[in-house]
Amino acid sequence: MDQSLKVKGTYTVGITGASGAQYGIRLVQKLLSISCKVHLVLTEAAWQVFQLELNLDTSNREKLLNQLFSENSERLQIHSLNDYSAAIASGSYQHDGMVIIPCSMGTLSSIASASSNNLLERAADVMLKEKRKLIIVPRETPLNEIHLENMLKLSKMGVTILPAMPGFYQQPTDINDLIDFVVGKVLDNLGVDHSLFTRWGEKS
Repeated sequence: MDQSLKVKGTYTVGITGASGAQYGIRLVQKLLSISCKVHLVLTEAAWQVFQLELNLDTSNREKLLNQLFSENSERLQIHSLNDYSAAIASGSYQHDGMVIIPCSMGTLSSIASASSNNLLERAADVMLKEKRKLIIVPRETPLNEIHLENMLKLSKMGVTILPAMPGFYQQPTDINDLIDFVVGKVLDNLGVDHSLFTRWGEKS
């Protein structure tokens, strides 16, 4: 078997309707490019953000996803929100971590209360109950007390709260550099090697 075709990790990525869908798209693209398998779940609001923020044609969702993730798409598995038969809905399915990027305050609240109203929330609940790696990338400003309390609640349970706050010490030259900084921080917390940004103390 060609060593380059071996899966180097399996991850679940959720994209919600919070502003910043670019972060989630870039993360999936990067994971696929380094031979990882990705389970992708998108909320209905995420599709609206695709259209409003990125000017993408969402009339044919399958075609759009094929365009966004055409390279290495054989390692991408897309799940509908109501597919509770998906492997990621069960704690018996072993994988390496889950990221919700960006995460809306509504999804954050549902996870904090273990509502499991859809597959994305159920998959996150599985990570909590099995004490596995869960990273949440909230994108909201300003934050009210309920938002902060929900983040603290999840943080105390072992969830990594990684706000979409790009750094500027790497001297970004365009929006892609800002996106890559946040995605790179996510990959750092997943333990995945990358070179998406120049680290503090490194030469560019």
